[in-house]
Amino acid sequence: MSPQIPEAAELVIIGAGPAGMAAAIEARAAGTEVLLLDETSAAGGQIWRAVGTAPEARKTLLGKEYAAGAALVSEFAACGAQHVSGVSVWGVMPDENGRLRIGVRHNCAARLIEARAVILATGAQERPLPVPGWTLPGVMGAGAAQIALKSGGLLPEGRCVLAGVGPLLYLLADQFLRAGIIPAALVETPSPHRRTALTHLPGFLRAPTFRKGAGLMARVRRKVPVIAGAEALEVRGDSKAKALRYKRGGAWQEIEADLVLLHAGVVPSLHLSVAAGVPTRWNDVLRCFEPETDELGATAIAGLYIAGDGAGIGGAERALPSGRRAAQAALEHLGHNIDPARRDAARKDWHKADLGRAFIDRWFAPPPALLAPRGDTLACRCEEVTAGAIREAARLGAPGPNQLKTYLRCGMGPCQGRMCAASITEIMAEETGRTPAELGHLRFRTPVRPLSLGELAQLPAGENARRAVLGDAELPDTPLPLPPRAR
Repeated sequence: MSPQIPEAAELVIIGAGPAGMAAAIEARAAGTEVLLLDETSAAGGQIWRAVGTAPEARKTLLGKEYAAGAALVSEFAACGAQHVSGVSVWGVMPDENGRLRIGVRHNCAARLIEARAVILATGAQERPLPVPGWTLPGVMGAGAAQIALKSGGLLPEGRCVLAGVGPLLYLLADQFLRAGIIPAALVETPSPHRRTALTHLPGFLRAPTFRKGAGLMARVRRKVPVIAGAEALEVRGDSKAKALRYKRGGAWQEIEADLVLLHAGVVPSLHLSVAAGVPTRWNDVLRCFEPETDELGATAIAGLYIAGDGAGIGGAERALPSGRRAAQAALEHLGHNIDPARRDAARKDWHKADLGRAFIDRWFAPPPALLAPRGDTLACRCEEVTAGAIREAARLGAPGPNQLKTYLRCGMGPCQGRMCAASITEIMAEETGRTPAELGHLRFRTPVRPLSLGELAQLPAGENARRAVLGDAELPDTPLPLPPRAR
């Protein structure tokens, strides 16, 4: 084993964002041994990426909420949890004895760690927005642009247009304005749930996020042209993006752009939980699958918990108490007694952070038609499969996304469905008239991250090593018959 990673730990937390750090602090306060694994080089997650090393000028332009994350990072660093960065977690494997094995890749070597309890705090990923022209140079996700801003202070050059739906568009536009960059436009697509969102407005008005969100949107609208009600989006260009076209009121219009930032919200990161065997459910408002958990984050697998946006989109404010509650549930599983006052405090903080979430979810929900492209628009970038090909396969009888793999190899490329899984389900649902809940999503299997054969060969022989290579497939009792040799 690497000297940095033990062979076993009482509680393993995967992900060093708000939920993971809060869970680690809570567990350490109870005296529990905690091992926290994360892919990035420093704690913070996406919301507070690089906050510990960001210069003061960058913290200022990213806003008070970003700078406030430094306090939690410092508290986490001092809590006594063992934090190992630069670790790729490729599987969480329960066995018949109630143990959990975590497959990791670290320093170019594959390892297995045994844990009595595991908390997945892997957060969310940006939902792809596969509009015509989205693969052109000069087009990227708004979330990716924010990563570049937080990690390296990188800002757009030339005319920048933001398009799609979601609060991140307004947040990113405000951060650009703080840096002296004025976007050419923010083109917003309509949510199909805005009328029902109004029934949840009273709760939002009481939420701490109301004043912050209203002020942010007002600042953006004062300086950036906001075009609402776009029914369709296209990026025009030959070798690179040159303009964003949008359809509004039945007519197409165009805005020149050197950089187009697309966004349609975020969805829970499912790969590790689904590969471990956690069932999912369909969220019809947010148009995404979520892992099935109880209110504390417990899953159907004993000892496995999910916290933060990985359990359901709720933002950093809700991720913090979510992490604490998941840690308390894990502590109980490990035999610890939970202080009732701490339990009540975490529950109250969670409900306070959840105030207004029903309004936000509906006001910024993506329109289904925008998520299901047609024709030659690429849906699966790795295998270069078009939306038209997926629709044709659905008409030919492919019953679901997993069977579609045998037709077109969708979801079998390097991203393992991260860039196409949501689109495949949406396209098939629109083409067949079935719901996404009926179709299901791509099946994710261990290993969910790339591993070389050499790395796999380093695993100790046994059942877990076999599952890492073959998943849950049963080996035949007898060798498979060979085809007859040609004479």
